[in-house]
Amino acid sequence: MTDKASSTPLHFDPPGPGPWAQDPVHMPRPMTLYYQQTQPSSFKKGTNNFARFYGMLIDGLQMAYVNGFGYNQVVPAPDAEIPGRFARAEQVYAHKLWREQLRDWDENKKPAAIARHREIQAVDPDALSDVEMVAYLTRCRDHHSAMVVQHMSFTAGAVIPTGDFLVHVGEWTGLPPSELLGLMRGSAEVSSGGSDELERLKKVFAQDASARELLASDGDPAQVLESLRSLPGEAGAAVNGYLDLVGNRLIDGFDIAEPSAIELPDALLRAIRIAVSGGAQAATDVDARIADVRAQVPAEHQAEFDELLGEARLTYRLRDERGVFSDIWAAGLMRRAALAAGRRVADRGRIATALHMLDASLDEMCALVAGTDGPSAEELARRAEYRAKYTAKDAPPFLGPPAPPPPDLSALPPAAGRLMHATFVALGHLFGSSQVKNEEKILYGLAASRGVYEGPARRVSGPSEFGRITKGDVLVTESTSEAFNILLPLLGGIVTDNGGLLSHAAIVAREYGIPGVVGTREATEVIADGVLVRVDGEAGEVTVLG
Repeated sequence: MTDKASSTPLHFDPPGPGPWAQDPVHMPRPMTLYYQQTQPSSFKKGTNNFARFYGMLIDGLQMAYVNGFGYNQVVPAPDAEIPGRFARAEQVYAHKLWREQLRDWDENKKPAAIARHREIQAVDPDALSDVEMVAYLTRCRDHHSAMVVQHMSFTAGAVIPTGDFLVHVGEWTGLPPSELLGLMRGSAEVSSGGSDELERLKKVFAQDASARELLASDGDPAQVLESLRSLPGEAGAAVNGYLDLVGNRLIDGFDIAEPSAIELPDALLRAIRIAVSGGAQAATDVDARIADVRAQVPAEHQAEFDELLGEARLTYRLRDERGVFSDIWAAGLMRRAALAAGRRVADRGRIATALHMLDASLDEMCALVAGTDGPSAEELARRAEYRAKYTAKDAPPFLGPPAPPPPDLSALPPAAGRLMHATFVALGHLFGSSQVKNEEKILYGLAASRGVYEGPARRVSGPSEFGRITKGDVLVTESTSEAFNILLPLLGGIVTDNGGLLSHAAIVAREYGIPGVVGTREATEVIADGVLVRVDGEAGEVTVLG
């Protein structure tokens, strides 16, 4: 591969011994230097936390970056700890330890995180002195790092019950995972953009005709949002409450290079209009579908089916909540701080645009603000140009030697085998794309969300282009993160290159009842912007109609 920005050949050497696998689902583009330096140690610590808590035969995962692309590697558990891990795995199912994590999330981690987000958010970075700005940048970075740890620490609690459900019910019924995962719909309010703040907003606008008139008005979207914030009484309070909750979240992805919701006022305003009108979600038939699947389960397993489904639905919301209320919000706050720092440095003529500050490391940001050192304007511009030119498809999917074959789970003690089987199945449905060969006009992906829809394709390469989405479009993109749910009401369908049935795009499509096909591998290359496409979320097919 050649660096398109400089014509210099790029070499992809393994970042360490052993096999490494690229993660195009969460990192579809090269990451900023800031993220490359901030994320790996926190990622490793968080995955180590869940591996030990659940008694897994891995010690977590580690992440490394090669030319800006993220590669991960499984870290095996120390041999001396294996007996203890086996004993812990027995407790996982005997005591349903994911419930302990869920209580900790609801009662401690989530509310504490939101409180810290709001404290940092309450600071006006533009009002800080240079010395204070340096301290604030560091504070935001430290908070972001802690939230990455938190996000990853709850990964297993989010996927083990779902994986366990898929394994058992799949064996009993022979039904495909896509159909079984449809039974999760309605159990993850956050995945459909739901919140107490949004419900308050809906209620207020239903009762306030003047507020509805202002919401529907033409004019500059940013100004309309500001006018809505300034409304007197409960209407203004409700608008501010909702925007304070979602405004600084990254709208897609996990890196500070991605815009926050408030930076896309047009798309955000249109999504609010749909949400308060009550037209955001299709009716659900999940109860009837559960009954239908249950009827196909052998009678001797139906009570166990009820229990497995209940545990999967109970914890399913953790899949998206742990990101939305942890590092996605924290990364947005770091971006806000970096842009504020960038504005003052750009005003001094040190860099070309505030956006280029996003391509500096934390130390470089602090040096630029303090005026002591830092990269040149040309260097930051080159880094930004490099990130804009590449996607994960430009990098090899694997580095190092081939991965060893998976362990023989049947040779493990029953609880440990069950735990690892559930984990492998769930992670496979998170990252695994379709392997069916595509045709010229038909793409074969994974059936993420039922329904058939025809509409114009809106090919977007990243969140900065979400403003081009109009109601009824079919989003065609590499992948999405959980925070994208804010904009999903605008869509008629969704198609991704990367990710499986438990990817965030698949989850939010199911929650909204929007037809979705994920893991097509080539949609962004085959489907041109604006062409008419048919999305068949039951067959997992996308047809280019013209």
